[in-house]
Amino acid sequence: MENLNTSIKGKHALPAMDGNPHDVLVVIPTYNERENIEHIVNLALDSTKRVHVLVVDDGSPDGTGDLADAMAARNPRIHVMHRTGKQGLASAYLQGFEWGQAQGYTYLMEFDADGSHPAAKIPELIAQLDAGAELVLGSRWVPGGATENWPLSRQLLSRMAALYCRIWLNSGIRDITAGFRGYRADTLKTFDLSRIGAAGYCFQIEMAWMYERAGLPVVEVPITFVERVHGNSKMSGNIIIEALWRVAAWGIGYRSRGIQHVVTGK
Repeated sequence: MENLNTSIKGKHALPAMDGNPHDVLVVIPTYNERENIEHIVNLALDSTKRVHVLVVDDGSPDGTGDLADAMAARNPRIHVMHRTGKQGLASAYLQGFEWGQAQGYTYLMEFDADGSHPAAKIPELIAQLDAGAELVLGSRWVPGGATENWPLSRQLLSRMAALYCRIWLNSGIRDITAGFRGYRADTLKTFDLSRIGAAGYCFQIEMAWMYERAGLPVVEVPITFVERVHGNSKMSGNIIIEALWRVAAWGIGYRSRGIQHVVTGK
């Protein structure tokens, strides 16, 4: 996986599998998140001793990658992947997953660097994977889920996006766009991820629907999603347009085949 555009720093030993095993890799993509990254990584590490963190930095001009390197030099549970240029959310996660699989981690998790995902919920997502879930989502739109500091317009946009996906994709997942999630690494290996076409946040929809179509157990855990305090959101009009046309195209292509509703959200 390491190529001309990618380098990794940190202690690259395989995760320990006895005592307090470090069998969970939390992948955190970054681009200009210097104000957030140290706090967010520490929250993830403090949530459970099972966690290692991989920061995937796309050459942040603000020095996020350098700060992550300094953290990794002090803590063997932190690893850093440096990529040349802004290559996007989907490829950051996919390269992070590939590295995690090669290192032998049991579970692979997605986590935002902006503070919107509650790190205190990481153990609950891990518990669902331990119990047999193949994919677990931190969901805003199941009973007990919520958002904090979101304007009404943002809530409506997110809810409408979720409904749009449920209708077009005949999906039972309430928050299919959720970016706080965990996968079983061995199951993820069985999919041809080179076929994933979405580049932005639509990647989350494509990955979750892939699991749902395969009939694999998907669990939604309620979380409170908090609006970022520092930095700027990476959401853009192009990302929304991509999601609209891709979801419609997927729905037209697969509607006649049908999919199983396998979600067992709380």
